Amino acid sequence: MQKLTTAAPHNIIMENRKTLRISGVKDIDNFSESRIVLNTVMGELVIRGEDLHVSALDAESGDFSMTGNISSVCYSRHSVLDGPVKKLFR
Repeated sequence: MQKLTTAAPHNIIMENRKTLRISGVKDIDNFSESRIVLNTVMGELVIRGEDLHVSALDAESGDFSMTGNISSVCYSRHSVLDGPVKKLFR
């Protein structure tokens, strides 16, 4: 019998551009007060803003939350390390 697998749900909930809750997060690739890079089930997600702070990441469930002044949330086609830096790590 085949085992059916379902992809983890991926949802983004932003409240007043101050708080952000995301499901389906695999890992935090990079973070600073102005940029957070997440590895999600739907690809790399880059969050930009000011005074960004990670509130929580539940690695088991994939739930992530953060606060700050959010200016953009954007999926990236390529990794942040694409380009010359990536060649160094091959």
